[in-house]
Amino acid sequence: MSGLYHSPAVKNPTREELAKISDDLGLKCHPEEIDAILGHFIKGTSKALQRINDMVEPALPVKYPRTPGHRPSPSDNPFNAWYWCCDIQSGKKGKLAGKTVGVKDSIAVAGVPMMNGSKILEGYTPEFDATVVTRILDEGGHIIGKTVCEDCCFSGSSFTCSTGPILNPHDETRSAGGSSAGSAALVAGNKVDLALGGDQGGSIRIPSSFCGIVGLKPTYGLVPYTGAGSIETTVDHLGPMARTVQDCALLLEVIAGLDGKRDPRQPRDLTVPEYTKLLDAGIAGKKIGLLDEGFHFCKEEDVKNVVQTAALKLAQAGATVGHVSVPEHLDGETLWFAICVLGGYDCMIKDSGVGSLRKGHYATSLHEATNRGFTTRPYDLPISMKLTAITGEYVSRMYGKKFYAKGQNLNMLLTEAYDKALEKYDVLILPTLPYKATKLPVEGSSTSDLFENAFTMLHNTAPFDISGHPALTINAGFSESLPVGMMIVGRHFDETTVLQVARAFEKLK
Repeated sequence: MSGLYHSPAVKNPTREELAKISDDLGLKCHPEEIDAILGHFIKGTSKALQRINDMVEPALPVKYPRTPGHRPSPSDNPFNAWYWCCDIQSGKKGKLAGKTVGVKDSIAVAGVPMMNGSKILEGYTPEFDATVVTRILDEGGHIIGKTVCEDCCFSGSSFTCSTGPILNPHDETRSAGGSSAGSAALVAGNKVDLALGGDQGGSIRIPSSFCGIVGLKPTYGLVPYTGAGSIETTVDHLGPMARTVQDCALLLEVIAGLDGKRDPRQPRDLTVPEYTKLLDAGIAGKKIGLLDEGFHFCKEEDVKNVVQTAALKLAQAGATVGHVSVPEHLDGETLWFAICVLGGYDCMIKDSGVGSLRKGHYATSLHEATNRGFTTRPYDLPISMKLTAITGEYVSRMYGKKFYAKGQNLNMLLTEAYDKALEKYDVLILPTLPYKATKLPVEGSSTSDLFENAFTMLHNTAPFDISGHPALTINAGFSESLPVGMMIVGRHFDETTVLQVARAFEKLK
């Protein structure tokens, strides 16, 4: 076989192509230097890349058989929330036996089409299961479909997905929240028992709040991100969404834990308690801190009142409820912008959803498909992503990574401020969102209105993505027939206390 012709992995550049790159980079290489660089590429670089191309990389396991499934018909697609229907089971009688599960379409399921809400990935089918998918199947979970998410997961509303808007089960004229919109709508609408979401700026908690379910963004690194599409590697989270705290804890128990050396987001000494066995320990003697700055952002007075009333009820379960101020919280979303929007542009668009400067497993087929999509059809991106791309490229050209780097440095101060408050209080409580579910935009909406709809609800959710603290939203009550979310934030890797407080509130409702 070695004598047979096969297409090279890399096309060698021409002198003219290298000269143009030199000019673009301002290097001003002389013709002799270009010739030498070309020779080095042909003799060294090209051979090295060909060798890497020919080698077999380690693959994520696909342990259980399945069929590709099918695209749902409109009549079988409540709330327009399913992207793809499937029927994948392991036959095992584990912790999730009898539970149906929806998987956000930013998370790979082998043999099932994956679109990440975007035409950029249209036609891509992964050949691997994300680690969280394998863990669900290992414990007997029944995966029945991929849930619709926002285009590239970059919107807090539910109107940017290329397959159409996802509708809120409480009022189908309103947003289901984003970006894990389909997961929240299907759980809230009793179409699936459990769902996986992803959260980089609030994308588990926003739709969970709008739809009135329980959604948990775990501590950064608790749940492996292996096999999911990345927005920015320092804020990537996967987590559970469910109708009850019990089921939320159960799914977390299954998906959390160290993934070998595949995910560098995870600490090496990570251990996972059995959350479900600790849920009902009670919260007598616990100290609850109402985060004053979190209430500052409320744009609707009823949201503030519902959350305050709900939090005060925890005193009935034996907790002490007081107020705490963390002034740094007011700048949390600003720092998130520098990290997640500017950094996300590099990771999502320039690095085609892979990120860089990290060890661990890379989903190379997902990278290739994303790169191909961004190269051939970037015009198909929604206005929310075009905003991110243009902003990110401009700042990058003018200032490099200055603001990203400074944002990461300032984030250490923000994280320390939360940690200091959590030395005094066991959890912090604040409204998940500044308002209830908004009306979906209608045809003819201005671009400014679309931006408003997509990005103005992140004040309280985004800061905990960059700080990495666990943050759970639970329905605090209703106003005008719409759910209002209450967010419970805990110490790093203390999901147990967060879940216990949520469970105590659930019992009081």
